Amino acid sequence: MADLAERLWQARKDGTIVAAQEIMQPASTEEAYAIQAQIVRLSGHAVRGFKVGSTSKEAQRLLGTSEPGSGPLLAPYVHTTPARLAIVPVQTPAVEGEFAFRMAVDLPPRAAAYTEAEVAGAVAAMAGAIEVVGTRLAGGLAGKGRHLVTADGGANIALITGSWMEDWRWLDRKAHGVVMRINGQTRGQGSGARALGDPMNVMVWLANQQSSLGRGLKAGDIVSTGTCTGLDEVRPGDHVLANFGKLGRVELVLA
Repeated sequence: MADLAERLWQARKDGTIVAAQEIMQPASTEEAYAIQAQIVRLSGHAVRGFKVGSTSKEAQRLLGTSEPGSGPLLAPYVHTTPARLAIVPVQTPAVEGEFAFRMAVDLPPRAAAYTEAEVAGAVAAMAGAIEVVGTRLAGGLAGKGRHLVTADGGANIALITGSWMEDWRWLDRKAHGVVMRINGQTRGQGSGARALGDPMNVMVWLANQQSSLGRGLKAGDIVSTGTCTGLDEVRPGDHVLANFGKLGRVELVLA
């Protein structure tokens, strides 16, 4: 698995891809997350939080999975709006409108499962976000399966967050909408309900997953909770604008 971690990290740094038939695929969820951890060590970068993917039925069908997966957000790939970001078409980049949360306090590993009340109480703020997704695996995301996509950092290229709202608990997260526009044209749109029925359900899932993995969540962690707008392909030169209504707008120019 060390060879796969090295190849995936080099591909992320260099803007290249790895042919799936040339690698030994992870045989389990445990192996996939071990590869993630090795990539973090190889990168030398701090983990700023996590992205969670496969939180909508559409995303699960694309990957051929029935469960979410997480990936680390490495410091150089976390930005704030307005952002300018270089992408490479060979990695099949696409954008997703998502809801993000920032942790106020630690949720350390423990034996008992975390409840929604505990997780919500540990959150400092909420924001709109654009995740740029893509894969270092040749041929795009379709059919790669949960293990390979997990190994590949959850297919994260970058995360761009909007303004953080500390007084977020009054929002109707399930009904709150987001509209994605690319070059002035409306593309994907949806609401928070697309992310496991409620973005907070994603937070609870992640808190318990990270607890079981021995890290937990930490104060300051940023978590993106999965697409509410679907997967919209982008190319260099595109202007991307995600409108989150009362949560504001997130803007991105792709170089």
